[in-house]
Amino acid sequence: MTDSGKQKHDGTTHFGYRDVPEKEKEGLVAGVFHSVASSYDVMNDLMSMGVHRLWKRFTIELSAVRPGHAVLDIAGGTGDLARQFSRIVGDKGRVVLADINESMLRVGRDKLIDQGIVGNMEFVQANAECLPFPDNTFDCITISFGLRNVTDKDAALRSMCRVLKPGGRLLILEFSKTNNPLLTKAYDAYSFSLLPMMGKLVAGDSESYQYLAESIRMHPDQETLEGMMKDAGFVNTVYHNMTGGIVALHKGVKP
Repeated sequence: MTDSGKQKHDGTTHFGYRDVPEKEKEGLVAGVFHSVASSYDVMNDLMSMGVHRLWKRFTIELSAVRPGHAVLDIAGGTGDLARQFSRIVGDKGRVVLADINESMLRVGRDKLIDQGIVGNMEFVQANAECLPFPDNTFDCITISFGLRNVTDKDAALRSMCRVLKPGGRLLILEFSKTNNPLLTKAYDAYSFSLLPMMGKLVAGDSESYQYLAESIRMHPDQETLEGMMKDAGFVNTVYHNMTGGIVALHKGVKP
């Protein structure tokens, strides 16, 4: 099953494979992440066998972030990217870790404070569809494994473009589509059998990980998402497939 990425026109949207009223999705997604917040890091390592660290490292490299830059990490969760950006931008830079989910934001904040990363960090509870920042604020915006949970992705992309400085970069790291039939078959078996089972054993919650597997399948494919970025005003768009297209990193620039 795939999703064009565009808003449905009947007042509903996707929550995994279910159609739900648009106004209810935010609360449903919040419930998922309230449930998994405390075990999120452990599950990330288990689910990806640690490979998510390589995907995020490539994101950092492609960001071209430099000392003194202002960076916004949307759906920043437990702070993996924000921690690295904080070290790069230094004392004169600024990193904002934003997440719509209070539980995830609290886990990320506590984790970074425990690691001594506080001087140039800010923590903001924010909805990606209507970011609470002035126009032309950030040199770089990242959103890692979060866009598929946003109700109105087009509105979120426009909002991100608005708060970027001209010449600023948006990087979207997200699960995507593989065109390899054997890999797709193996990935489906893993996602819908092993993933919920791991969720039950480690996080005590199989339903949330069932939703996460479904949400990956409903997310726009690489070409569709690139088109959405262009529609939102981004130029020089490009994407890089990783791990056979299971994950893709999209980049766009604000003109």
